[in-house]
Amino acid sequence: MKKLLLLLMVALVYVLHQDFWNWRQADPLVFGFLPIGLAYQAGFSILASIMMAVLVKFAWPGHLEQVEDLAPQRNHPTH
Repeated sequence: MKKLLLLLMVALVYVLHQDFWNWRQADPLVFGFLPIGLAYQAGFSILASIMMAVLVKFAWPGHLEQVEDLAPQRNHPTH
């Protein structure tokens, strides 16, 4: 169930990235100076950052965090 929800979240963010409705207009201005398309992309960037944080928290493969000691072992004293 968790994988399905994460997949749906990624699909939703992907669909929201396709903001074809703001391409040909600058109005309304957000905060009086920011074109709506640019404000949308700023909000989308924040949403994408939140999505990536959620993916790292819940879908990061744990085996990548295991560290192996690759240094040669010296069990006997040297002369």
